[in-house]
Amino acid sequence: MSAVPRVVVVGDVITDVVAMLSGPLATGSDTAAGIRFSGGGQAANTAAWLAGQGAPVTLVAAVGDDETGRERVAELTRIGVDCVVQRHEGYPTGTVIVLTHDGERTMVSQRGANLRLTAEHVDEALAAAPDAGHLHLSAYTLLDVGSRGAGLRALAAARARGLTVSVDAASAAPLRRVGGAFLTWVRDVDLLLVNTDEATVLAGGLDPAAQGRALTAVAHRVVVKRGAAGAVWVQRGGGPVEFAPAPGVDVVDVTGAGDAFAAGLLTAWLAGADPRAALARAGDLGALAVTTVGARPSAGQPG
Repeated sequence: MSAVPRVVVVGDVITDVVAMLSGPLATGSDTAAGIRFSGGGQAANTAAWLAGQGAPVTLVAAVGDDETGRERVAELTRIGVDCVVQRHEGYPTGTVIVLTHDGERTMVSQRGANLRLTAEHVDEALAAAPDAGHLHLSAYTLLDVGSRGAGLRALAAARARGLTVSVDAASAAPLRRVGGAFLTWVRDVDLLLVNTDEATVLAGGLDPAAQGRALTAVAHRVVVKRGAAGAVWVQRGGGPVEFAPAPGVDVVDVTGAGDAFAAGLLTAWLAGADPRAALARAGDLGALAVTTVGARPSAGQPG
């Protein structure tokens, strides 16, 4: 196994307001919940889990010029993430209200300063990371029209610099809104990560292996995340399809599990692991993430 190169992660920084509901949401009335404020954002979470595994990682993102933004950047810096972050006066740092119950989550989002991420900032960040070997893009950057130019520039600049590239498809509802354009934006990326809902939006209601095969027309490698049912790896060119079970754990909070999965997958794959070993590492880290509340590694928690 080789050393993991620096990973540049481009995407969102968020404050998560996680409400663990005691029962089904009583619309129009009250529902008891345990509530916690914590750092979030798909890109920031993935960067945090990468740093927790000792991988060199740079986060390229945007926050508001506010106390919340300073807190989010400081906590990432403390755990070893190199933050190259724009600060935008007059725009709040993004916030997501996460409602969790019975293994499911519903998110209410204010994208805030994340929409202000610019292509110029991405160029500057990549130029300042000459040791970068891989770029990982949160598709939220592409799915929001305000930050789309930054996401497209990140993909183009990474290819021009010879970096390998991965994209996490992010979320089914905004994917549905942009339609087939998404597949043109991510064409020929090295690795595309999708969950079951995202795979259905992009490839139709097929079985996971068939969805993965369909999406290899766009990406060289596709991983379909199936939650408690495990994950599937499909590679362009007719290689074997790899199926991996999910470790059996007691689920506390699924927030950030996919981001931890992505970090585990990337560190293993970039170090030279084969698909089966990379999926196993990804599953282990995703399982670790669901055993605690919040989207980041807990203090003292192994990566």
